[in-house]
Amino acid sequence: MGRQQYSGKIVGLLLAAGRGRRFDPSGVRSKLLQPLPTASGQTVLAASAGNLAASLPICVVLRPGVADLVTQIAGHPWVRCDTADDGMAASLVCGLQQTVDADGWVIALADMPYLQATTIQALISAMRQGADIAVPIYQGRRGNPVGFSRKYLPQLLALRGDQGARSLLKAYPVVEVAVDDPGIHQDIDAVADIRQ
Repeated sequence: MGRQQYSGKIVGLLLAAGRGRRFDPSGVRSKLLQPLPTASGQTVLAASAGNLAASLPICVVLRPGVADLVTQIAGHPWVRCDTADDGMAASLVCGLQQTVDADGWVIALADMPYLQATTIQALISAMRQGADIAVPIYQGRRGNPVGFSRKYLPQLLALRGDQGARSLLKAYPVVEVAVDDPGIHQDIDAVADIRQ
């Protein structure tokens, strides 16, 4: 899609370019296309995108050749990451490059559809109050998504491989944001996870 203007905004980056091999090692069934057991019956991807977009302008990062996923994010800006198979960092860097003028990012994973809007809003609030890295915490455990200010853009753009931004959470000061949201720990790795 065409480049949006994100200057002065915190942007939600939804990483949806992985292959989900743990869900289906054959790669035939996409976990992001599985319907959730909710009244709406939305897919994992549609719910994850909708949750993030309720609080922020978003950009969804997809791998090439996934027209079926594009239909699930109709109306949301997205970018194709041709290097997605290089690991999560490649998807993250691709999304950052597409939104490079933003003030900050809430980096979310497309297989976490149970995340609550209040958690995203709490991260935004912490960032607006000066947190350069904001992480939600529920029952003493950190989860996703994670917020980063522009201050860490060079470090984020330098990431490689499949670690994502976890290394930055160990190297720099982190503001932990207490939330009442088990969804920060609930990702879809197996069929049973959808029914939780």
